[in-house]
Amino acid sequence: MRSISFCIVSIIGRPGKVLFRSAVSTFSVFALLFLTSFSTSNLSAAERASDGLVVLYTFEEKSGDVVHDQAPGGSPLDLRIDKPKTIEWTENSLRLRGDTMLRSLTPATKIRDRVKQTNELTLECWIRPLQLSQAGPARIVSVSSDSSNRNLTLGQDTTGYDVRLRTKTTSNNGLPSTATGKNVVNQALTHVVYSRAADGTTSVYLDGKKIRAGKAGGGLENWDASYHLLLGNEQNGGRPWKGEFHLVAIYDRVLSADEVQKNFQAGATAGGDPELAAKLAHAKAESHFATQIAPILARNCLECHDTVSHKGGLDLSRHEPAFAGGESGPVIVPGKVSESLLIEQIVSGDMPPQGPPLSKEQQTLLADWVADGAVWSVHQIDPAIYSSKPGASQTWVQRLTVDEYVETVRSAVGVDMDSQTRQLLPADLRADGFSNTAYNLTVDMKHVEAYAQLARMIVDDMDVLKFAKKFSKSQTLNTDASARKFVEAMGTWLLRGPLTDREITNYSGILTSVASAGGTYEQGVALLLEAMLQSPRFVYRVEYQRGNGTNRYVSDYELASRISYIVWGGPPDDALYQAAKAGRLSDRKECRQQVRRMLDDPRAKKRSQQFVRDWLNLDRLTNLNPNKERFPDWTSELGEDMRDETLAFFDEVIWKQNRPMSDLFYADFTFATPRLAKHYGLKPQGNGLRRYDLSNIPSRGGILTQGSVLTIGGDHASMVTRGLFVLTNVLRGVIGAPPPGTDTTPVPTKPGQTHRTVAEERIQSQSCGGCHLKFEPLAFGLEPYDGLGAFHIKDEYGNDLRADGELLIPGEAKPVSYRDTAELMRLLAASERVQETMVWKLTQFALGRPLGPADAIAVDKIGIASKKSGATYSDLITEIVLSDLVLKIQPQQ
Repeated sequence: MRSISFCIVSIIGRPGKVLFRSAVSTFSVFALLFLTSFSTSNLSAAERASDGLVVLYTFEEKSGDVVHDQAPGGSPLDLRIDKPKTIEWTENSLRLRGDTMLRSLTPATKIRDRVKQTNELTLECWIRPLQLSQAGPARIVSVSSDSSNRNLTLGQDTTGYDVRLRTKTTSNNGLPSTATGKNVVNQALTHVVYSRAADGTTSVYLDGKKIRAGKAGGGLENWDASYHLLLGNEQNGGRPWKGEFHLVAIYDRVLSADEVQKNFQAGATAGGDPELAAKLAHAKAESHFATQIAPILARNCLECHDTVSHKGGLDLSRHEPAFAGGESGPVIVPGKVSESLLIEQIVSGDMPPQGPPLSKEQQTLLADWVADGAVWSVHQIDPAIYSSKPGASQTWVQRLTVDEYVETVRSAVGVDMDSQTRQLLPADLRADGFSNTAYNLTVDMKHVEAYAQLARMIVDDMDVLKFAKKFSKSQTLNTDASARKFVEAMGTWLLRGPLTDREITNYSGILTSVASAGGTYEQGVALLLEAMLQSPRFVYRVEYQRGNGTNRYVSDYELASRISYIVWGGPPDDALYQAAKAGRLSDRKECRQQVRRMLDDPRAKKRSQQFVRDWLNLDRLTNLNPNKERFPDWTSELGEDMRDETLAFFDEVIWKQNRPMSDLFYADFTFATPRLAKHYGLKPQGNGLRRYDLSNIPSRGGILTQGSVLTIGGDHASMVTRGLFVLTNVLRGVIGAPPPGTDTTPVPTKPGQTHRTVAEERIQSQSCGGCHLKFEPLAFGLEPYDGLGAFHIKDEYGNDLRADGELLIPGEAKPVSYRDTAELMRLLAASERVQETMVWKLTQFALGRPLGPADAIAVDKIGIASKKSGATYSDLITEIVLSDLVLKIQPQQ
């Protein structure tokens, strides 16, 4: 996809539609591990690197005058043979015997756009030179217009190879070049690889071994978009190369030494493995189940036929019981649709019994799945994975939240605009449980006006000349090279990445206009700052995303921005920018070290508090207004105390004690003001927020026993609301909406009737019990807490209140009994399901988007890796950053 260039006003009227989608391919664990070694092209060797492929030619056509681009995704850049009579097709290769050329049918903008953004590339060839006297150098692979102007060329100069690359520091002819020296070319089939890293380091490999290192510094943004890709000659002739092409590939990233060696070991033949088709077919079938079949079963069948409900003795959530069937016998007979009761019931409309029947398309998918052998690729169908709304796993352009905007301004220009920003900008609304959900961060005219006003206020509060000195010592408005460098340097800092030539020209025009009007240098810089501070690249986290279905690693500057907003909720600092500029963030070890460094910064703690504030919706306490007759002692200050208790508790568990995230659900201490302590029935210890030991108070300990969470139940301490909260926010369970027309009016308590007895009646009900069994018992251990979290042994009618019950983990067949609240909290803290929930919740917040089936395997890997090191907040954040969800732009399924 072309690079993004738009103004804020252009977004208005299309809220949530400035979108660049990128869905991670969804596989079963086996299929993922298998397919990650293959590209989607017809590659035989599982070891070949495929990430970042821009073009790939395997020369398997065997005839004709067109060589097809085999790289997955995007528009292919096919090559036409200039003089077909001068070539010879062999098995998986093309021999150039005479003065000829292969030329792309269209300009190589596909290559230019990709490497321009990453500032990296790798050119890989399997070739056999036919002569050692070829010179000039003779053009093997070239992106050029003539013998003096090129973006990239690999040539043969008698017994040496020579690579010319256009950058900001080399000439239009790519000089000085990277040359291997003499006596390295022979007439054997040879693997030649040239790579150029973001820091300008160049490498040449022959047959898997590095033989040359050099330097070609500067960016690649000056590549000419009009040049074609050429093989075997220069476009205007005069530099013919005679030899055999077996494989040519260009990547938009640097292949590591290990990847080069693996590609060499894979060999020159890109097709022909007789076992590959069968392996890919099976992996495709497993992927099909995970992406197409499992979602249908999860959304339409598991409410009645899971491990807990298993109506009719049928459990469709797991492989073995699903194929064993239920009281009516087997319901899935692989390969035999007519004998599969599941298909019969679905087609007849008898299943599902409630709601609309499955669509014809869904019915066909299920029938075809059974007919093809009913491949089942997951251990358990987890409804939580498939409950995501449309748009999950899509990568959206992300507007800065109010918190992020405040931190970005503070970090970028050193001005605190917290109060002004919150006064002028509309508050961010929650969606999918968080207020930083990208698709919900729309922009309207009020935002546009606020950003313009804030930009002026920010500049007014700045020492403009002092800020400008960070980027240039000159104080002139001349639009010469030095002025352009000033604009480029300041823009890279403020807009979080290198500027394009067009952007540099446009912003430099502001200085020109001020100069022509007789303005001062300070006025010119002030207006330049004001423009940048309200530009889309400042208020949005803009990334370059092709949208052509290809998989690539993000560039170092993009990664720097992703890391800083995940860890800090603000822009990169100078150390992170320097690592990005040098291309070091591509190295996982360097990336890990940067994250660990950043986690020691106070901004990381502040960002973590934004997470817990969002996850538990603590901001609702500001507007909490319980019934005054029922709770006459309530004050807004008590609500603030509850919020502060949870944040202080989080800080102690997560940062000071560095404990696993799941320990938030059980700890023998809390923090309270005298006012909150009295509310909880604790003896006040002094003024302000103080730490309270709860080791002898089993009714308190953990976030679920704190008023900030307990008030979710409302004035009447609803077991429905509290149970749903525990199910969805703690155990990552899902539940369907009540049937239309269901009376959801809370049943009041009375003498002899508590909330628990009402809940038990609902659970026993034939119409309600199937659903309420899954969540209301989760609140039994919280019954002694009233609507504001105060603990009571008896309710207002003198009914005894209980805290014992059973904990049923989603996906498990048998519940676990607990005797009191403390035991329930300990069970939650130790639960693997709770630990998984913390991974999912924090990953969702970090990415700023809901998670879906496409993310499941990556999130699972994050959990496994973080658990090995302790499953703390820092461990989780580190593994999230190092996951493919952050390091890569993934292809759309």
